[in-house]
Amino acid sequence: MRPLFLLFILTLVGSQGLCAQTFLVSGEVKNAQNNTIPFANVFVLRISDTTIVKGASADENGKFTIQNVPPNVYYLRASYIGKTSKLLGIDISADVVIGALIIDREIEMLDEVVVTSNRPVVERKVDRLVFNVENTVLSQGSSWEILQRTPGVIVLQDQLQIRNQAATVYINDRKVQLSSFEVKELLENYQGQYIKSVEVIGNPPAKYDAEGGPILNIVTSKNISLGYKGNVSTNYTQAVFPKYSFGTSHFYKTKKLNLHASYLFSPRKDFKTTSSETNFIDGTGIFSRWATAFDRTSRFRSHSANLSLDYEFDERNELNVTSSAQLSPYRKFNNFQTTDIRNGAGVLDSIFTTDSNLDEDRKNLSGDITFKHRFKQKGQIQVNGHYTKFNLDRTQDASSNYFDPNDVFIRNFSFSTDAAQDIEIFTSQLDVSTMAGSTRIETGLKGSFINSESGLNYFTVLNSARTLDPSLSDNYLYDEDVYAAYLSIANDWDKWSLKTGLRAEHTISSGTSVALATINRLEYFELFPTLNILFTPSINHSFAFDYSRKLTRPRYEDLNPFRYFINENNFTDGNPDLVPNFSNNFNLNYTLNQEFFFDFYYRDNGKYISTLGFQDNENLTLRDITQNVLESTSYGFDFNYGKAITKWLYLYSYISIFHEDETFLALESNNQIATNNVDGYYIDLTNYLSLSKDGTFKGEVKFTHLSGFLQGSYKQEETSNLSIGLRKSFWNKKMLMSLTADDIFNTANSAVTSRYLNQDNSFFARTETRYVRLGLTYNFGNFRLVDNQRDIDKIERDRIKEE
Repeated sequence: MRPLFLLFILTLVGSQGLCAQTFLVSGEVKNAQNNTIPFANVFVLRISDTTIVKGASADENGKFTIQNVPPNVYYLRASYIGKTSKLLGIDISADVVIGALIIDREIEMLDEVVVTSNRPVVERKVDRLVFNVENTVLSQGSSWEILQRTPGVIVLQDQLQIRNQAATVYINDRKVQLSSFEVKELLENYQGQYIKSVEVIGNPPAKYDAEGGPILNIVTSKNISLGYKGNVSTNYTQAVFPKYSFGTSHFYKTKKLNLHASYLFSPRKDFKTTSSETNFIDGTGIFSRWATAFDRTSRFRSHSANLSLDYEFDERNELNVTSSAQLSPYRKFNNFQTTDIRNGAGVLDSIFTTDSNLDEDRKNLSGDITFKHRFKQKGQIQVNGHYTKFNLDRTQDASSNYFDPNDVFIRNFSFSTDAAQDIEIFTSQLDVSTMAGSTRIETGLKGSFINSESGLNYFTVLNSARTLDPSLSDNYLYDEDVYAAYLSIANDWDKWSLKTGLRAEHTISSGTSVALATINRLEYFELFPTLNILFTPSINHSFAFDYSRKLTRPRYEDLNPFRYFINENNFTDGNPDLVPNFSNNFNLNYTLNQEFFFDFYYRDNGKYISTLGFQDNENLTLRDITQNVLESTSYGFDFNYGKAITKWLYLYSYISIFHEDETFLALESNNQIATNNVDGYYIDLTNYLSLSKDGTFKGEVKFTHLSGFLQGSYKQEETSNLSIGLRKSFWNKKMLMSLTADDIFNTANSAVTSRYLNQDNSFFARTETRYVRLGLTYNFGNFRLVDNQRDIDKIERDRIKEE
């Protein structure tokens, strides 16, 4: 680590060079009513061609300061939510303080509808795309609705994706540590009126962990009001089975103390049906055809609680404490399947049924503490500590009965399993940010320490007597230590912006199988560079390029050398031989008039960790295994455009054309090399409606279509989804009511197939994507407060598998 620290010191010292003489421009931004406009953008423009020389954003009080402006004569202009001030000529030969830049935000009338000029504004910055939605029509929806319309975002089965990679959601730079379903539920109840902007970070800079993909960071508006606010909320969803949730949150703020507490109870009953076909092949062709109907009924009772405390000792020192608990003591899965077995000619040979019951108890507890110290000059130092405790207990009982074509009983096969997993995660982190002249510097250190213990006991069952099978039982111990350091620098020159960084990570891991008496040790040191360049030749055109090297580590559960059974012929294998994969991500963007966005990307996924399915034609089994593929690439083109068609209708459109491929070893085809690829497209058309002149009644009509997608060794067929939503607020927004109908034509699910070499199988899984949901939220107290709710930012927790 010593060379890395020397690099930090040399860079810090080298950045302190003398700069040419420059000056400050400061002032404030107001509207025609003499009210300040917070977070407006202010630009210094060249007189000759109005190209941008410098720029800054106003603070929450509308005040701005633009630093390091070379002496000359310029224009000054402010912009906010699609409106701009008049050009103001200024002669800079010393520090300049202006009175105010005025943005006149006019009110437009249309018969029964009154809409404040509210076109969402998208900005291209050096390392991210910023979607400004504060005080727009979009801000009247939920946070989830805003993310669905954020440029470059695709929603697949309630998972947010950017460039065909799963996106991680942050709120004010705090990661939301929940499953994709829980993230959706949280954001549906997080009011969009509190959102200032959404940042789309396709290639996160060196400050962020090397592990992980793109980021969606929700930036909330600031509010200095004091007092108390709270709410109670509930929703009812009618799908195959009804389900509901109840939640409450409370926030108390004084001049020094912010305290937030929330609780959510979500009992639910879900249904999933899957039909599958497997054609087993030998030298003569298909000799056995299996057709299976599988039904799963799931019952959950989940509790989620969060507590956040901020204490400001003074204007420069602050303490943040966050704790969370996700408890699911009651998780029951009842599975039943029927399989018809026919010969190659299609004549029925036999039938078997499997009845399986699985019970789980999950606990996920975490705590996080952060101390921040702000320097007298710009910058701060931050120290963080984190702890997570995850526990899973799982029991399964399964019984299969076999019958001949005349429904005469042949035999029974029964088994049971007891499984447990305990994971502890400790992390400590130090971050420093400062300025060296006009150069912004971020640097830091992090240590992560993970301990995972898991075990599975497999029993054969005969006449209710259980007999342990040692060959299918094991205990697995996994330890992982990661030491990381990073350095990032950024600067702006005339029409150019640059941000570059380097992250170094040293990983030591050990996996021990007790039953097999084997140890897998892995140690590696890797560098992860990032580069972001922005060129803005004029206010209407900008070009951006970014690059990053990233890492994906295996999930803890995938490393376990266990076999999880659906029945004796269908199971999932763990793989302790998984190794991390490294990817290289390239992206080129062009922005026209801050309205048309063109995005070209290429990603070398390396030895991507993928879940592959294989049929064993000799033993008539079907198994899934997580495996490092040999190579994988992704590339594509994204285009998005949003426009107010009328004064009450805003249309958002997004088109993505992409290619995905994976090359892997076909384990059940004599280890031949196979390649699976797909060329596809995605279309998103969303109409957002303002249905009342006071802005309290909103509507949305959304249509998406995906031509197909890649799922490991399978190809997914096309899907479509049409949804309609209405949202109404009452009593000065104290009561909010929403009604949503999703997957109206029941086309959001599709079949997936795997056909190559001696593999021929497919399945169609239908989940409860078609539903109607009614939601109610009642706010009380000073409900316009913006609270300090946050989630714990730890990438290590993401590798705890969610279902």
